[in-house]
Formats: sequence, C-alpha cells, structure tokens
Amino acid sequence: MLTDTRDHDTVDHAMQPEDTPELRALYKGFEDESLIPLWTQLGDLMPIHPKSKAVPHVWKWSALLPLAEKAGELVPVGRGGERRAIGLANPGLAPHAYISPTLWAAIQYLGPRETAPEHRHSQNAFRFVVEGEGVWTVVNGDPVRMSRGDLLLTPGWCFHGHHNDTDHPMAWIDGLDIPFSQQMDVGFFEFGSDRVTDYATPNFSRGERLWCHPGLRPLSGLQDTVASPIGAYRWEFTDRALSEQLLLEDEGQPATVAPGHAAIRYVNPTTGGDVMPTIRCEFHRLRAGTETATRNEVGSTVFQVFEGRGAVVLNGERTPLETGDMFVVPSWVPWSLQAETQFDLFRFSDAPIMEALSFMRRKVEGQV
Repeated sequence: MLTDTRDHDTVDHAMQPEDTPELRALYKGFEDESLIPLWTQLGDLMPIHPKSKAVPHVWKWSALLPLAEKAGELVPVGRGGERRAIGLANPGLAPHAYISPTLWAAIQYLGPRETAPEHRHSQNAFRFVVEGEGVWTVVNGDPVRMSRGDLLLTPGWCFHGHHNDTDHPMAWIDGLDIPFSQQMDVGFFEFGSDRVTDYATPNFSRGERLWCHPGLRPLSGLQDTVASPIGAYRWEFTDRALSEQLLLEDEGQPATVAPGHAAIRYVNPTTGGDVMPTIRCEFHRLRAGTETATRNEVGSTVFQVFEGRGAVVLNGERTPLETGDMFVVPSWVPWSLQAETQFDLFRFSDAPIMEALSFMRRKVEGQV
C-alpha cells in the first residue's frame, strides 16, 4: 500500500510493477476496453491539495476597454452572436473562454441606441458596472437601470435583454456559471423576442420597489426563492454600508472583518443566503495602507477593482492594480491584497457550490 505522505508528483516509481511484455500486454488490454488503472493516475485524481489547471492572472482595464470599444465599431449586436461580450480566458484553460473551471467573466459593450435581444438560459448571471450608465437590462419584463457601482442580477431561466437609451456607449462586466453548467450538462437556452419586452427607463425597477426596504418583507412574497428577487443592488447602499463599518471601527466597535478592512455580502432577502445558488457576490473596502492576511481557499474567485490603487499578491507574485483591473484566484492559490489608497473591490466566487457540497476549506495566515 502506498503510504508515502509526500506530494504524489514527487513519489518515485518504486511501487510500480516491472516493465515486462506481459505488463505491456495488460496495459494494451486496458486501452482496448477503455480502462485506466488508478495506480497510474493517483497524482492527478487525488492530489495532496487542489492543483487547478487554471492559473492566477490579471487583466488590465486599460487594455480591455479599448478592445471592447473597437469591437463596438466592427461587430454588430443581434441574433446569432446575441451579445457583444468578450470572455476573459484563463491561459491555463485554453481553448475555453473560462476565467476559472466554474466561472465565466466577460466585458460587455453596448453602443448608443443599441438593443441586445431577449433570451434566457439555465446559467445564472449578473452584471457589475465599474463606470458609465445609460443602459437598462429588462429581466422578465422588469426594466432595471444600470449605473456605476450597481450589481444587477439575471438568475437562471429569466428572460432578459438590454437597451441603451442614450447617445453614449456603455461597458460592464458579466459573470456567469457557464463552465460549471457545461461540465454538469445542465444547460438550456431559449430565444425570446427580438426586442426587449419593455423600453421604459424607470429610476427603480419593480423588484426594488417591492423588496428594497430595510428589514421589511412584503406579505405577497413569503415564499422563499432560490435566487434573489432583487434586480439591482445599488451603489449608494453598498457605499454607505462600507463607510459605516469603518466609522464604527473608528469608534472602537468590532464592525470590520479585520482592521481597516470593511466588507459586505449581497444576499437573497427571502433566505439570507447568497444572491444565486452558484455564485457569491461581495464588496470589499480597504483603508489606505491596509494589507490583508494571505489566505488559501477551495474554489475560485474573481475580483474587479472599483476604485483606488493597490496590488494583489498571487502565489507570491505582486501585481499593481488600478480602477477596472480584474484578476482570478484559482483553487488553493495563496493570495492577499495591499491598499495604496482607499481600495474598493467587487468580488464574486463559486463558494455556494463548494459549501453546499462540503468541499470548502480555508487557510488564513496567522490563524489556527
């Protein structure tokens, strides 16, 4: 029995059988019958710790946005392609446009007076706006304004389209669970109307008007929902919540996750859980000069810098960051953040999947 506690990749082959014609014939029989013996695959199938094919990677907003703008000039939006969305492809997962084994992220660009046609899919989706406004996303007939700092939800199997009501283009990021859905073979897709169902431009969606009153739940919505019924989580409330945490810290109250580090999680008001069953969304604010502890986590996570300057340390390599920049942290890769100025970051991850399946593990530097 193999009892060596070293990494499987470093274990020598003393336990392997001697190479003989009979052994080669046995392996040929395995191949002919589509069989693979465990003793030749153990290091890949059961590593000592997660070893993702995905790699840590940083995308610079200063490069992403000009490419999206050029796509706006050259590539039409409409049936067939559906969206002018450019996926962030992890170099370790080529040729797929996956940012991680479970998550998909893209920059989407909609030109002046353009409409992205309605469709729906099994995959859960959200949009986060780092700059600009003027676009409404219409989710199951409810027009939802998209503005800077807003998190917009499109839970699975909701019809949705987008329309730009202005003379200016707009870009934002999309996040979906496409790789997870594809691996699990659960995807469905359906075309909707060639136009979005409502071209209204209200300041607040019907979902917000019904659900976004602190501590109050409508009696018309007492049944829990698997995804949040709130279409938009507005920046003004996110900003205020983060500011209050830091003010309370200044008053000596234990309000932050760590000194100088305020954070919130967007939640489903019907359950108190995550906004969608496969994706967790958070927002983090670091005071200038704050550094987080290095941590390892099972699952993958993606950040986008909303405002400020700082850096991320991924697997020991430090990369400076500024507004709009995005980076991915694959499973069990050590990471930490460093704030040069006040540093605001939006984060999304596959944590709901990992926790629901009891796979989640975390290691934080300095904690037992």
